[in-house]
Amino acid sequence: MRRLGWRSLHSRLTLLVAAAVALAIAVCAAASWFIVRRELYESLERSLTGFTPPPHELREVANRCVHDPEPSAEGRRWPGPVWQVVLADNQRCVTGTRAIKVAPEDVAEAAKPPDGEPLFRPGVSDSGTPMWVRVSSLGDGAALVMGLPTHEVYYTLRQLALILGGVAVLGVVGAASAGMLISRTALRPVGRLTRAVEHIAQTQDLDTTIPVEGDDEIARLSRSFNAMTTALAGSRDRQRQLVADAGHELRTPLTSLRTNIDLLLRSEQTGRPLDPETKQRLLANVKAQFAELSTLVGDLLQLSRGDTDHEPHVELGFHEVVEAAIDRARLRGAEVSADLEPWYVMGHSASLERAVLNLLDNAAKFSRGPIEVVLRDGELTVRDHGPGIPEEELPHVFDRFWRSPSARSLPGSGLGLAIVAQAVAEAGGQARLANAPGGGAVATVTLPGTRRSHHGPESGTMAARPRQAR
Repeated sequence: MRRLGWRSLHSRLTLLVAAAVALAIAVCAAASWFIVRRELYESLERSLTGFTPPPHELREVANRCVHDPEPSAEGRRWPGPVWQVVLADNQRCVTGTRAIKVAPEDVAEAAKPPDGEPLFRPGVSDSGTPMWVRVSSLGDGAALVMGLPTHEVYYTLRQLALILGGVAVLGVVGAASAGMLISRTALRPVGRLTRAVEHIAQTQDLDTTIPVEGDDEIARLSRSFNAMTTALAGSRDRQRQLVADAGHELRTPLTSLRTNIDLLLRSEQTGRPLDPETKQRLLANVKAQFAELSTLVGDLLQLSRGDTDHEPHVELGFHEVVEAAIDRARLRGAEVSADLEPWYVMGHSASLERAVLNLLDNAAKFSRGPIEVVLRDGELTVRDHGPGIPEEELPHVFDRFWRSPSARSLPGSGLGLAIVAQAVAEAGGQARLANAPGGGAVATVTLPGTRRSHHGPESGTMAARPRQAR
């Protein structure tokens, strides 16, 4: 981390702030320099525009035109504009010995009529002094050329560039310092979050929480992290409880299996075989215990699957799923009467069929008459005619491995209703169990859906005719 310090978020934020401020200062400094430069040259232009030689001087200069006068040694400061007359034949009519070098633009301007706009251009005197020159046509093949030296402008611009450069350097240093301070302050909550994540990664301590301050994005991230660790801790606790409960439930059939198998082996090893009836009873008991173990393992696998382990949810006819479960229950000897209306839901057919079959199997254990199954407007009810469930036990019926004291002598793992609750919740529905008026228990499953399928018009005829028990 230290070797790659500039790759850290703190360093990148500091560099970003410094670069942004440096760019802003550079743009402002360049804009200021160009604005001052433009103002200085416009000031020169105004000075040149405001100076006009007297007409008699123009005539005197034109009368003594000198093609190439000797250059004079001008000083740094000039008392006023230097002016001269340039003719269309490239001759100069100068004032004294101070002259401006003629450019092709001057000759071209001399050939124009006198009512045009003046021309401003950079120029140089015969002695090499830089000048800003104004050229205007006088008519009759002559042009007035006036110039002012620009060494004061250059000096001013150079000094301004040095000042702006110094300000820019100080601004970048200040921006870097401010960026470091801002990044430290802004990233302090992120640092706490990072340390908490690293602590959890090293210690697996999901009880770690981050103090939440304010209501900004960092606070929202901290709340989400705390919610995530809480959910993970709850999931881990449920997993541990499931393993503990499964181990407890598996211990009883495994112990019984080992006892029966040991008895059979001992009878073979000692040469004292069991009588056929006893041996047959033991073998039947072993087979039943193996079936119980298979059912328990299947139920555990069903419960251990998460939502991502299932196939994608598709639209299916819930009434068809219920009818398939009823057919399987009848093959097991259950007596079922059904009244089903079409209802289409989004879900997984195998999971929902397993859930409905578990409800039917659970009802068949206790019912002293036909099991009544009704599907209306997305609400499925499965009613038995048994003894019902004590009120104090109703809140626990969907808990894993919970079994009513009155039903512990019956076959089962205590996972059937838990599987029902999980499958229904995955489809976005709700499962309930209550005592029915007049005796017995009634299980209710509510699933969101529609009366008609979105994949075909044939569902309209199905919806008009409820399915009856066959």
